[in-house]
Amino acid sequence: MQVRLIGIAVVSLAGCYTLKPAMGVTPTVGTKVAFAVNDAGRVALGGSMGPEIAQVEGQLLEMDSVNYLLAVSGVRTIRGDEQVWNGEQVRLKPEHVAYTYKRSFSAGRSIGLGVISVGGFAALLASRSLLGFGTSGNGTPDDTAHTRLIRP
Repeated sequence: MQVRLIGIAVVSLAGCYTLKPAMGVTPTVGTKVAFAVNDAGRVALGGSMGPEIAQVEGQLLEMDSVNYLLAVSGVRTIRGDEQVWNGEQVRLKPEHVAYTYKRSFSAGRSIGLGVISVGGFAALLASRSLLGFGTSGNGTPDDTAHTRLIRP
């Protein structure tokens, strides 16, 4: 039961973040970012990441005027497919990036997810009669044991 609760908490925390346009702000090393790849980037990255790359997401490891070094956690294609990566390192040149997004906390999503989680948990408890509201038909517990008396 504890493993399930931990899993639910992890999924809930993941829903509390969203990608927002960086709007001219240079991302800092160590942050979670996503780069929308332009046509030149698709051609340049086609051999290593596939020809239909639309967006690359991950943790920014290094950044200089020549390129970004990213530990990739996911890739989105121009067809909308998503691929999960496990931190493989990829170098991107700034001229191959159309837009930069940064991962930031979303209060609205957090509140919504919290309300849904609490409501779902309460519904689960009520449906399993874990709150003490349920009885078995006549108010007495059912006897499932059969007793047989043997007389000498």
